[in-house]
Amino acid sequence: MPRARSLVLVVPPPLEPRHRSRSANIAGRIVLVLLLIVVVAAGAWGLGALNRRDAAPLGPPPFPVPLQEVEPGAAAPGNAIAPSTANGPNPLTEWATRVASKTDIPLRALHAYAAADISMQTEAPACRISWATLAGIGRIESHHGNINGARLQENGLPSRPIIGIPLDGSPGIKAIRDTDGGRLDTDTTWDRAVGPMQFIPGTWNRWAKRAAPDGLPADPQNIDDAALTAARYLCGGGARDLGTGAGWWAAVLAYNNSVEYGQNVFSGADAYARASASQ
Repeated sequence: MPRARSLVLVVPPPLEPRHRSRSANIAGRIVLVLLLIVVVAAGAWGLGALNRRDAAPLGPPPFPVPLQEVEPGAAAPGNAIAPSTANGPNPLTEWATRVASKTDIPLRALHAYAAADISMQTEAPACRISWATLAGIGRIESHHGNINGARLQENGLPSRPIIGIPLDGSPGIKAIRDTDGGRLDTDTTWDRAVGPMQFIPGTWNRWAKRAAPDGLPADPQNIDDAALTAARYLCGGGARDLGTGAGWWAAVLAYNNSVEYGQNVFSGADAYARASASQ
């Protein structure tokens, strides 16, 4: 009798499908693309965050000064809030801090314009010059002492002297031979406008006045001296009333005989005056 053989049951491995369905293929590709998009986006966000840490914060929006094409003599700029002379530890500084926050005028420059306004109320009360007009001129002449890399410092001086181009008779430039031996403008051939209010030496020497009672000579680079001297020159020894259109335009055109210049100064002065009165 033959020996019985034990049966071994061999279970074959499950068969893998040779091909995936088309829908499964498409779904896989979509997932892969989505993952790639997420990775790229995350990298871009990380790089942007790194750059943002190094970037300077955005400053306040620029102060708007719409150009007003006012006819010469037609009007004076609007009324500005007068500088404070009330009792207190630092009333003028407190006033200037409030107004500076509403404009693009640096606090140090605004303090100088306001101090000149107050001084002229005693020296030439009928002139009625406003700090806003001085600020309008300072804006055009040197952006309040901040031009060509110069920065107005706490001591009232720019970080480096502000000296204009030689007045050598080039096209559109008046020719003025040297009048001060280069003492103010370092040029012994031609005169140049100097300081934050851009005085030519001859005009400076006639109208200059030191703002501080320290016995030192007036300095055209000093914003306090320059603002006070500009106010004295505009008032013309008390002969002009800048509260009227005729008087204001006569003063500004004496400073620079250009209607376009006058309109730019008017626009800045009016914008500053309106901003000072805003809540």
